[in-house]
Amino acid sequence: MGWSSWNQFGDQIDEDLIKKTMDTMASNGLRDAGYVFVNLDDGWQHYKGNRSDNPLEVDPVKFPSGMKSLADYAHANGFKLGIYSGPGQMTCAGYTGSEGHEDEDAAMFASWGIDHLKYDSCCSSGESAPRSEMEEIALRMSKPLLAQSHPIVYHFCHCGWADVWEWAASEGANQWRIGQDISDDFNYPGNREKYYFDVLDMLDRGNNLVQYSGPGHWNDYDMLIVGLNGNSSQLVGTGASNIEYRTHFSMWAMVASPLLIGSDVRTLDVYSLQTLSNKEVIEINQDPLGISAETVGIGEDEDLQVYAKEMSDGSYAVALLNRGSFTAEMSVSPRRDLAMEWDTFRVRDLWKHKEGMYDVPYTVEVMPHEAKVLRLWEVPANASMCFFQ
Repeated sequence: MGWSSWNQFGDQIDEDLIKKTMDTMASNGLRDAGYVFVNLDDGWQHYKGNRSDNPLEVDPVKFPSGMKSLADYAHANGFKLGIYSGPGQMTCAGYTGSEGHEDEDAAMFASWGIDHLKYDSCCSSGESAPRSEMEEIALRMSKPLLAQSHPIVYHFCHCGWADVWEWAASEGANQWRIGQDISDDFNYPGNREKYYFDVLDMLDRGNNLVQYSGPGHWNDYDMLIVGLNGNSSQLVGTGASNIEYRTHFSMWAMVASPLLIGSDVRTLDVYSLQTLSNKEVIEINQDPLGISAETVGIGEDEDLQVYAKEMSDGSYAVALLNRGSFTAEMSVSPRRDLAMEWDTFRVRDLWKHKEGMYDVPYTVEVMPHEAKVLRLWEVPANASMCFFQ
């Protein structure tokens, strides 16, 4: 959990922005809600051009105090610092890459106190690159990272190509993107520019990949678009409604995707901040079992979907997702949907923060593009019944 600079700022980042981002996250509650990684994407480097022509150095104008000083500032304030590179001569934005210098760069990142590396292969290998080549590229950086005394989370980003989910963990990666870049859309017909995935595209992409994700090795559904409101400097898309952004956040929590805020935290409106700070929904995402929710019920027209995942305390998290254009009545039954022989169960709505006990399927109206996020527990026999309150 944390924040990434790219979606809002592209390569226009500097020391002052990153420190102010940390200060804001400390003061508005995001840090204490669990968002502790502050990740610099492309643009921190001094030089553009090939690594054969330039060393990999911090831009002295953008980051005059240096990267170790920034990492020290992060650690002193309860954060972890992430950085970006790629396996080519140049990165995706044309800055100096790490090709041929993996050992050197891993040691340098560790000496700075870096806690997370996004290693973006778009700069060296495209969609058609063979799997064997990509496995070797991932391994070339993971080996020196693992050799460092300072632990660094390794994000090997390959845009969901070459079936990366099948092999990235065995090559040392802790997370990998399951799809191409997300757009700032909830549901756009087709793919913008024949490339971008909207929220529902990404969710569908992950439905058959849940078995590859778990503690220490995660399917990454891409950065959160909550709060962008169509104003990203990098992403296409017209933005989404408050309900759609909240559904997006809810479903990323359900599928155990890394939660990286992509908007400017200094200007978040109250609703967006409340969405990102819901500790009960975050608890679903951060559950120690690390299970990704699966679809356990789908309506005839496929617009109504029930997702569920088991939690470490024996409860179940459930999302009732209405992808359609009309308000719909949806329900969840422990016997029907969870294969649990519960006679009575307690239901808590994690957005309304209200709960009640039931001995019949729990039924609720769900607005278009809304997800009702629930937590269900078995209730012992002879417990008193009560209405939702």
